[in-house]
Amino acid sequence: MSTFCALIAALGPAALTAAGCATTAPPLPKVAGHIECLDDSAECIARRQSVVRQLSADPTRGWLKEQPTPEAYASGVRLYAIKNTRRDLSCDELKRGKLEADGATGSLRAASGKLSPAQISRGIMFAGEVGRELTNEMGRRCKRA
Repeated sequence: MSTFCALIAALGPAALTAAGCATTAPPLPKVAGHIECLDDSAECIARRQSVVRQLSADPTRGWLKEQPTPEAYASGVRLYAIKNTRRDLSCDELKRGKLEADGATGSLRAASGKLSPAQISRGIMFAGEVGRELTNEMGRRCKRA
């Protein structure tokens, strides 16, 4: 599976189909916490999808308060979960998500010894996209202070 399809896979089967990617992923395992699985294997993609769904479904959103690793940003899991839940997030949670998306760039660049240039580049581009979406969501719903 291409790297593009692997990144889109975190959105779920429907996104893969819409993006023109095909997969026959195994049943999704139950995975707790944040995932740092970065390869394009079917197992890794399925694990990332599972964690995105778990984080998105967590009504407490306690994971938003945890400090992610650069690998967590590179996997896209946290940023996809923030993107998926942006309409349900409070203004404070949106602000926290925006700060996280903005901080992902520095975190990814600092991990250049651990991550490939492609992983860093994709992570930075996706963080920028999520940051813009959160800014737009805050502009629609949150009072400016």
